[in-house]
Amino acid sequence: MNTFVQNQLKSFQEHQKNRGRLLINCADQPGIVAAVSDFLYKQGANILESSQYSTDPKEGTFFMRIEFECEGLKEKKSNVEENFKEIASTFGMEWSFTFSEELKRTAIFVSKELHCLRELLWEWQSGDLITDLALVISNHEECREIVESLGIPFYYIPANKENRPQVEKQQLELLEKYEIDLIILARYMQILTPTFVAQHPNQIINIHHSFLPAFVGARPYERAYQRGVKLIGATSHYVTNDLDEGPIIEQDIMRVDHRADVDSLKKIGRSIERSVLARAVKWHLEDRIIVHQNKTIVF
Repeated sequence: MNTFVQNQLKSFQEHQKNRGRLLINCADQPGIVAAVSDFLYKQGANILESSQYSTDPKEGTFFMRIEFECEGLKEKKSNVEENFKEIASTFGMEWSFTFSEELKRTAIFVSKELHCLRELLWEWQSGDLITDLALVISNHEECREIVESLGIPFYYIPANKENRPQVEKQQLELLEKYEIDLIILARYMQILTPTFVAQHPNQIINIHHSFLPAFVGARPYERAYQRGVKLIGATSHYVTNDLDEGPIIEQDIMRVDHRADVDSLKKIGRSIERSVLARAVKWHLEDRIIVHQNKTIVF
């Protein structure tokens, strides 16, 4: 890993060593906020940020994200998680604690188009994408030089429909070896099999080069041009077995007109794709996303 980036991550970990995050999902009912706040107070924690949302105050689902600071959290975290189980059971919660100094390990998959990869690498180098970027996997050689120049392991694995099972076996072995928490498809132009997706639920983020649900699948800019659209966009979503229909994390658009040909649409689209994917990845790394059915709540 690049020494400058390594030093930045170490500095972040030191600064964040007493910070944690709590995500909650349960049936809405009185007393949740009070019980959780009181619990954290009794652990010696100070709440830094708290966000909540209910689909319906009477019979809906309640979601909450809390970021807190607690002196000596590294030593306390096992007890904090164990002690929280009683409250979680009382309210029927799905919940998770994460600890800021424990960086998520990410893998980037990419093909020939490198604009999204470059954006992620820039955000990572500048300290705005806080993650342990463990490896890059590609079915082309185009990005080898830029990746290896930053001290990131690069794996070239040619992939197509005919060799997909063998390729995914090799990829899964690498992901296990590097203990990957998040997979980013930065314009990786291969469809993942159900077997691959099932091993990483809500841990694979894709960027699709259209404003979903419009123009699902291949060649969306060509189809957008043929349709004469006045807006083009990009969508970042979690990957499921249904092509381009996973829970949407982030979207953005830009206005175009009749003068824009396919190449112009692609050029404009690349700019949107870069920023949309980077935001989605950042929110995931910061534990700001809760998946509910086929939607996301983003705090």
